[in-house]
Amino acid sequence: MKKILWMFAFGGLFLLSCSDDDVVVDQIPDPDPIVYTSGTANFSNYVAVGNSITAGYSDNALFIDGQTNSFPNMLAENFALAGGGVFNIPFMADNLGGATLGGQPILGNRLILDFSSGSPTPTPVGGTGTTEISNVLSGSFNNMGVPGAKSFHLVAEGYGNVAGVAAGLANPYYARFASSPSATIIGDAAVQNPTFFTLWIGNNDVLGFAASGGSGVDQTGNLDPTTYGGSDITDPFVFADVYNGLLVTLTANGADGVVVNLPDVKALPYFTTVPHDPLDPTNPDFGPQIPLLNTIFGALNQIYGAIGATDRIVVFSESEASAVVIIDEDLADLSATIAGALLADLPTFEAFIAQFGLPPQAASLVANLLGATYGQARQATAEDLIVLTSSSIIGTVNTDALQNLVAQGLPADLAGQFSVEGVSLPLADQWILTPEEQLAVETATTAYNQTIEALATQYDLALVDVNSYQNVIATQGAPLSDGSVVTDEFATGGGFSLDGVHPAPRGSALLANAIVEAINAKYGSNLPGVNPLDYTGLYIK
Repeated sequence: MKKILWMFAFGGLFLLSCSDDDVVVDQIPDPDPIVYTSGTANFSNYVAVGNSITAGYSDNALFIDGQTNSFPNMLAENFALAGGGVFNIPFMADNLGGATLGGQPILGNRLILDFSSGSPTPTPVGGTGTTEISNVLSGSFNNMGVPGAKSFHLVAEGYGNVAGVAAGLANPYYARFASSPSATIIGDAAVQNPTFFTLWIGNNDVLGFAASGGSGVDQTGNLDPTTYGGSDITDPFVFADVYNGLLVTLTANGADGVVVNLPDVKALPYFTTVPHDPLDPTNPDFGPQIPLLNTIFGALNQIYGAIGATDRIVVFSESEASAVVIIDEDLADLSATIAGALLADLPTFEAFIAQFGLPPQAASLVANLLGATYGQARQATAEDLIVLTSSSIIGTVNTDALQNLVAQGLPADLAGQFSVEGVSLPLADQWILTPEEQLAVETATTAYNQTIEALATQYDLALVDVNSYQNVIATQGAPLSDGSVVTDEFATGGGFSLDGVHPAPRGSALLANAIVEAINAKYGSNLPGVNPLDYTGLYIK
């Protein structure tokens, strides 16, 4: 630029030396600076209430960079352009994410991609976290997001009591910054007298059930949340009553705000990454075993066919990928039927087990073991959702199952062959979300979102439809200004972190922009949002 200015200066002298006329150089005025306004909203004291996504949880942990890149912090930076004040965050002590209680580790470190095995594998980062839960932070905090919190936890006294953490009676994240052992999350938020708030809660009211493969209980009809388990679905009436109470508290002093509805958790990478048919016949640990496996299941398939239970037939292909074998708790238990049918033709069954080196005396034992193992088993279909964490166990030997079979009299080698997860040993309920379980999740989510939408109208608040946003990310992706597209592809899509549930920083930026758009539309502000390209799609290390 200096060289160019010098050339202009030289050229000006040349013109002056050749002419007595004055030379006028037009100057382009600087554009008027954009003045950002809050419209009818007041951003001076913003408080964010919610769970892990609000807190900045990412890569299966809460850590400083994740908290800094949370959508509420991005919003606060936008609000600062239009009268917003300080936004205090209860930061963890480091970027590892792990934490201790009384010096004993109780929370694991964040995940990173480990390439040492040849293929990228999510692995906890090394080191010992320096966050000690009993070191309670002082002061008030604008980010009141608490990982793991369900709707009713926001109003539960003692949810931040350090003394209750070890027994599972309190939340370790909230215990770090609760104003007192008997405080409530919503109470600590309200005492700050917010002028503006975001409320995003309810994800965990169904996510715990879904992420556990439906291992919990659908508590619809049970109005007492104190009796719920951690993986249960919250009754929709309980959710509605709690949610209304939260808004009564947050709007008591005239605060405006935004409420965010709930995405279809079944569309998260946690449920869509592992296919139902991951068993590759070219895998040297699986392919050579296929003929033997088909022989074993062939005996069971004859029984299934005879009783009309053809949906339970298991066949592994030698040329194409095969589906895993799973337990489906919605199926009738045929354990006794299988054992009885095998023993009904005793000579044939004795000859069958002889090929495994077992004596005739083992017939009754083996028949009962097969009945117990496959009484509710079937192969997975494309309608089943296999959870992300199952990728670490499919095809491995379940040592507990192996030891149990050995204890009952099977040789160790044979016990090992019958203990391969998803192959000879059906995947347990915790690894699969069946269509029936998916329906329970969908029904509850729909009810919660109807409540959120109705109350947003009742309290005249902005509403962000994250449910629709998530469907766009899953089906189309979000195009960015550089031509790239943010998708829900695990580890590479840019939208989600390595836990398959929580957003990566770039995903948080897109969420922040969706919220800014709703705020501008509702309150007449002109906030600019953030540039997703300023944020990474994945923490590198």
